[in-house]
Amino acid sequence: MTVGGAPADLAVYLHWPYCARICPYCDFNVVRDRGQAEQADLARAMVGDLEGHAALTGPRRLTSIFFGGGTPSLMDPAWAAALIEAARGLWTPAPDLEISLEANPTDAEAARFAAFAGAGVQRLSLGVQALDDEALRFLGRNHGADEARRAAALAGRLFPRLSLDMIYARPGQTPADWAVELRQAIDLGAEHISPYQLTIEGGTAFDRAVGRGAFSPPDDERAADLFETTQAVLGAAGFEAYEVSNHARGPGARSRHNLAYWTGRDYVGAGPGAHGRLTIGGGRRASVAAARPADYIAAVTRTGLGFVSDEPLTLREAAIERLLLGLRIDAGVAWDEVAALGLAAGRGAVGALEAQGLVITGPQRLAATRAGRAVLDGVVRALVAGE
Repeated sequence: MTVGGAPADLAVYLHWPYCARICPYCDFNVVRDRGQAEQADLARAMVGDLEGHAALTGPRRLTSIFFGGGTPSLMDPAWAAALIEAARGLWTPAPDLEISLEANPTDAEAARFAAFAGAGVQRLSLGVQALDDEALRFLGRNHGADEARRAAALAGRLFPRLSLDMIYARPGQTPADWAVELRQAIDLGAEHISPYQLTIEGGTAFDRAVGRGAFSPPDDERAADLFETTQAVLGAAGFEAYEVSNHARGPGARSRHNLAYWTGRDYVGAGPGAHGRLTIGGGRRASVAAARPADYIAAVTRTGLGFVSDEPLTLREAAIERLLLGLRIDAGVAWDEVAALGLAAGRGAVGALEAQGLVITGPQRLAATRAGRAVLDGVVRALVAGE
């Protein structure tokens, strides 16, 4: 695929599913890390999957590589280096290629940071989650607050770019407590902070705990207060809220890889359970890889790709996806990208939401306001329904 004669942009997501422990709020495709012998085979299969994808995509400009999970900081850095080398060889690296890796801030994993930097990782996304030991125990994390501070300090020295993940809307958390914790996170020196509201996902340990009355999440009013605290504290420190849960100190600090998702660019998904979106032959396709590592390895061995499904999206499905992801960012979504939904400025659901101050419209784009991004699920439902 080319755009104006040049290869179209492509992002690569690499899913490493193993975790030292399974966090009680997590509903991702993860596996308890017990030193499985299959891990080396999985790394080799992921390289093979990238090769199979390159045959599908043809020449592309590689803009980002993202190691997610799971806990990719548990993998052998030599495997990360092999995957980076494979991706760089299969597609044309952009001059500003971004290579990111998610990491947990345990002392043991921090000991590998230098090796990951040597493998080519430039941006570390550190799963701090909280800077309070009691909160970390509640969240099921296997690190303490002091470990997180040490890991952030080391990462700041080794990597050009550092992002911190935090979790708020924990039971009993007050806006004042959260403001203090956010300021402590800011003091760790990261250029990017991603505060995620704790959500209770079906089938997780937290879902079962809430069901039996072990704790209750904050109500909508308290969650909204905590969201507003997030915006106020980070905004005062010079962080731009460019996405619902992502704040950066200037455009250069934004996550280029995540922006590929939010702006509708193509991305390859390799690794167990990874999702991908590719435009091939003029149509948008959605792929999902086999979830179990053994099944994924077998699929790549058998077919050269890890897919269990690879389906074309209808125009309406593609438009809904663009709406859902595009409204997460401050730039919004272009009207022509959601044309299949029949939306128009000042009419129907768009007009009603604009009157409520939840969306703004322009000649080229539709965007959610700050208030709209706080209740984005409802905004998207209204727009899709057209009411």
